[in-house]
Amino acid sequence: MNTIERNLQDILASIPKDVILVAVSKTKPISELMQAYNTGQRVFGENKIQEMTEKWEQMPKDISWHMIGHVQTNKVKYMAPFVDLIHAVDSIKLLKEIDKQAKKNNRVINCLLQIKIAEEESKFGLDKEDAISILGSEELKNLTNVHIQGLMGMATFTNDQHQIKSEFEALSAFFEHLKPKYPYLKTLSIGMSSDYKIAIDCGSTMVRIGSSIFGVRNYS
Repeated sequence: MNTIERNLQDILASIPKDVILVAVSKTKPISELMQAYNTGQRVFGENKIQEMTEKWEQMPKDISWHMIGHVQTNKVKYMAPFVDLIHAVDSIKLLKEIDKQAKKNNRVINCLLQIKIAEEESKFGLDKEDAISILGSEELKNLTNVHIQGLMGMATFTNDQHQIKSEFEALSAFFEHLKPKYPYLKTLSIGMSSDYKIAIDCGSTMVRIGSSIFGVRNYS
């Protein structure tokens, strides 16, 4: 059993069956992704559209590709033919572009609204009021080829477990608050390698794990 296979099996054993594991494979070579694929992993997350597109072209077509990084509107067209879920949607402008490109490909593209829960200025995301405004807007109702299926958030990069937990709890509470009015919200994407167990305790339905599967990332 290779390291990637062992890591994947350990993580899958540690998370509930109804939590989706996104294997964050950014910067990793296709050979390593295929090791995960051959272990049974079918959901992969990338943060650069060009890299994800190159991998999609070369890898088996039963993979569910998730775009987890910040998205520039002018790049949406490259992933529109195949992307399954876009995690970091933070504006109605981006939703309109996703809808436009999805239409061209005769697809409906799933999206998550990214909510800003971290204290760092560098993190992207909507505040809660803006998210409520988008969900209730006529503009969204007119978009036929996007489907908002939930929320995504990234905790502050800190070793303070209490702070991470409080940020996840705040987003989870907001998610639960929205669900009665918007019952199509099913996905709460919180938790990465360092904090996914906290996230699951706070109600995460999808975790994004990279280094705990593939080892430390190669920065290129």
